[in-house]
Amino acid sequence: MKVLVTGYNGQLGYDVIKELNSRSIECLGVDLQDFDITDKAQTMEYVRNYNPDAVVHCAAYTAVDRAEDDEETCYRVNVIGSENLATSCKEVDAKMLYVSTDYVYGGKGETPFETTDEPDPKSVYGRTKLEGENAVRKYLDKYFIVRTSWVFGINGNNFVKTMLRLGAEREALTVVDDQIGSPTYTPDLARLICDLIVTDKYGIYHGTNENYCSWAEFASEIMKLGGRNCEIKPIPSSEYPAKAQRPLNSRLSKSCLDKSGIKHLPTWQDALERFFDELRSEKII
Repeated sequence: MKVLVTGYNGQLGYDVIKELNSRSIECLGVDLQDFDITDKAQTMEYVRNYNPDAVVHCAAYTAVDRAEDDEETCYRVNVIGSENLATSCKEVDAKMLYVSTDYVYGGKGETPFETTDEPDPKSVYGRTKLEGENAVRKYLDKYFIVRTSWVFGINGNNFVKTMLRLGAEREALTVVDDQIGSPTYTPDLARLICDLIVTDKYGIYHGTNENYCSWAEFASEIMKLGGRNCEIKPIPSSEYPAKAQRPLNSRLSKSCLDKSGIKHLPTWQDALERFFDELRSEKII
């Protein structure tokens, strides 16, 4: 099997390549310096020349607040780029796995969202990721869509690294406590992605670590494990204004994994401990 991975320089793409290599699956990680996914001819030529059996599409415009003022760029990357990859996969008869987000849901209620629930995105980012999903579904039969949330990993910036830095600088931090979801460790998500692409169990999945928490609870656990003497003061989202509306309920049901006989990811608490081990082994903390 031969796998092309977009967004190789990002958190998830980095760990997908690492996981594929550990399984001795031939793979190639690409990013903007290799070709521009928003350019149809470039994308088609690159995919045709590499001729993969599967494409894992991790590349995305993920600056959620900036997207509110830069909708055109966000649309080009998340929608046009995904459409170009989907049509290229169709031409070479490759499977495609598209990484999506909890932002496709409206975030109402407290019940975990099922993959069959009607999407209702409230931000430019969420809308473009949903349109990217729709483009993949329009052109391909052999696709996997994996919706995830609150991603953290060794390669790049994320909430954990930010909290550790701020926790070393300040005595207290305010963090929202009414947005509930699942922090997701990229090596765990990468394993799920690699488990899926070797199958023909096509469809929409939710891929997050188990258990739910608020951002404030997540931050408190980060401070504890990181040995930071920084108080976390919970506040509602209304007191932390942002350009893009965040979903209050980002709980994602895993019944889709159960139906396909796919193992759940470990708990986010277990994942965070392993991330700290990784940070220490890389001498980042």
